[in-house]
Amino acid sequence: MTTTAARALVAQFEELGVEYVFGTCGHTNIAVLDALADSRIRFVMARHEQAAAHAADGYARAAGKPGVLLVHVGPGLTNATTGVMTAALDSVPLVVISGDIPSYFRGRHPHQEVNLHADADQASIFRPFVKRAWNVHRAQDLGRAVERAFWTATSGRPGAVLVNVPMDVFSRPAAPHPAISHAAPPGLPEATAELIAARLAAAERPLIYLGGGLREDAGALISLAEHLDIPIAHSLMAKGAVPDAHPLLLGMTGFWGLELTNAYARGSDVVLALATRFAETDASSWDPRFTWDFSASTLIQIDIDPAEIGRSYPVEIGAVADVRLAVEALARAAGSHPPRDRPELRRRIAEARSRLFAASAERERADDFPLRPERILADLRALLPADAILVTDVGWNKNGVAQCYELPPEGRFITPGGASTMGFGPAAAVGAQLARPGGTVVALVGDGGMSAQLPAVPLAVEQGAPVIFVVMNNRSHGTISDLQAAHFGRSHGCDFTDPAGRPYSPDFAALAEACGADGYPVTTPAGLGPALRAAVANRRPAVIDVPMVNEPVPTPGHWNIKDIYQGVFAD
Repeated sequence: MTTTAARALVAQFEELGVEYVFGTCGHTNIAVLDALADSRIRFVMARHEQAAAHAADGYARAAGKPGVLLVHVGPGLTNATTGVMTAALDSVPLVVISGDIPSYFRGRHPHQEVNLHADADQASIFRPFVKRAWNVHRAQDLGRAVERAFWTATSGRPGAVLVNVPMDVFSRPAAPHPAISHAAPPGLPEATAELIAARLAAAERPLIYLGGGLREDAGALISLAEHLDIPIAHSLMAKGAVPDAHPLLLGMTGFWGLELTNAYARGSDVVLALATRFAETDASSWDPRFTWDFSASTLIQIDIDPAEIGRSYPVEIGAVADVRLAVEALARAAGSHPPRDRPELRRRIAEARSRLFAASAERERADDFPLRPERILADLRALLPADAILVTDVGWNKNGVAQCYELPPEGRFITPGGASTMGFGPAAAVGAQLARPGGTVVALVGDGGMSAQLPAVPLAVEQGAPVIFVVMNNRSHGTISDLQAAHFGRSHGCDFTDPAGRPYSPDFAALAEACGADGYPVTTPAGLGPALRAAVANRRPAVIDVPMVNEPVPTPGHWNIKDIYQGVFAD
């Protein structure tokens, strides 16, 4: 039999180094599933497309290579939308293959087509956030579209892409697919590197501000900072790129940033911004009173995406370059300048970080029950292996970790930044575990996030992925409940209750056992430690249900929504 386009697609995946395809089955994509059955590629079948998308995203972040997602027509694609958008907004390479209606039924509105106002146009649902969407009309075009999809997802600023394929195309005779494209990323010109290095060397209060584009291999950046004794601040997405314990690390800026970090950012005379979009929460809603004020200072911005340069603040020197290559060039150029020494600044950084950890130390040791969130984080920090991957959801688990969890140098922090998607953490942790099968992966999530992605537990069981799901259970969408209570005097529609108004929560530990995982209900202040030790040692999927009090995360910066609640508008 002539090879079908579906089998050619799977062969192309193998050439591209794909290890896993995440997704769900549907009548439009089972030709691809049949081809995968004879392949070394493993199909990871989730029970919901959003879970599949988050798992593919978590895999891509942990593996450093594109995640691949396979979805069905109509509701299959729309169910995946939130997960794909989350990856796209965090610049994660994700290749989505969607089955579509038979090409010859266009205009007749066949089963499950999204078709009230357009015919065979489901790809338009993804267009606001993917880098590109291809509609494949002929089998001979599929290989070219897939090659372009992988190229586009991984080159320049990484992101999500979509290849939309009518189901009959998968069963038509295949055409040869093109070779894989290779090209070098753009570096920083030597003259530009010299100019920037000279500005940094001459500055009195320079600052390096690091965004999420430099996820690994920050050795050259650290060399640059140490040679010129320049402090480093970072966005939420860049936590862990530079070790938290480094003496020049100021920490995170913005709404959840330290007061010293925000104050130093405001007063810097030269800021080198690397691979950052100056997101609202990292920039205190761009209000110059709190984090960034460039009215009397110089901004130098380097980014792989030219659209980000100067988007939020005026730039004196802008360069389009791969951030890793750029910092290597800057470190070389800085070597021609004498080293600088700022011992007083290092002392201030050490004192500020000591105050941060000392302020929470008493709460970390507290034997209150339900547990204080700081106590949960302290137990995790003390008992997890140093190289554990911590995948968070949104709420205290994300913001508290970013603010006051000192990540070991070998550790990894994965979180949803751009979309701040509740429900990201559980399934993304499964994907991360598949990428790092020998490591310890912890999904640190709230009860709201865990409830949003319950399919992640059977997914972990089915894949043999020993993810440890730690549920910080305050029976509430706690961050929003706190926000509402602070500004409106009460919380309504944010807390989980039974018909009598009493706090309610599922028994997540019992749910784990019902799914074939291990369940650990924490019932005493000292109960979390033994549960963590057992879960790490047993190497099985496990859910640890930890009752937690609802406390707001400290917010030294500013978020404009608080002004809005008070009737103060920025327009």
